[in-house]
Amino acid sequence: QVQLVESGGGLVQPGGSLRLSCAASGGIFSVTLMGWYRQAPGKQREFVARVTSSGSTNYADSAKGRFTISRDNAKNTVYLQMNSLKAEDTAAYYCNAVLTPVGAPYQSAYWGQGTQVTVSS
Repeated sequence: QVQLVESGGGLVQPGGSLRLSCAASGGIFSVTLMGWYRQAPGKQREFVARVTSSGSTNYADSAKGRFTISRDNAKNTVYLQMNSLKAEDTAAYYCNAVLTPVGAPYQSAYWGQGTQVTVSS
């Protein structure tokens, strides 16, 4: 069964950095794209960044210039390097992957359980 496991969240001061990781496992045939979303209390989940299997990336305007997404295709792992963090970056960060499990006729979207990022002094 496919699982996405995130790590790397925590408490950081404004201006600091964090690196999130997300590893996909469990009978995966191919991964089309992996990315990150976030959800702050009382707000809807929003897109942060994504990277395709070919390395093409997209970022939300709020992430451009501060966050960098990267991917290790061999490990089915995606990373989000977050620099110059602000209080408004505080949220639960969710990993997302669009992938095809072994034996499946089509790809589907999967989500991790979320990792909390808190930016506060």
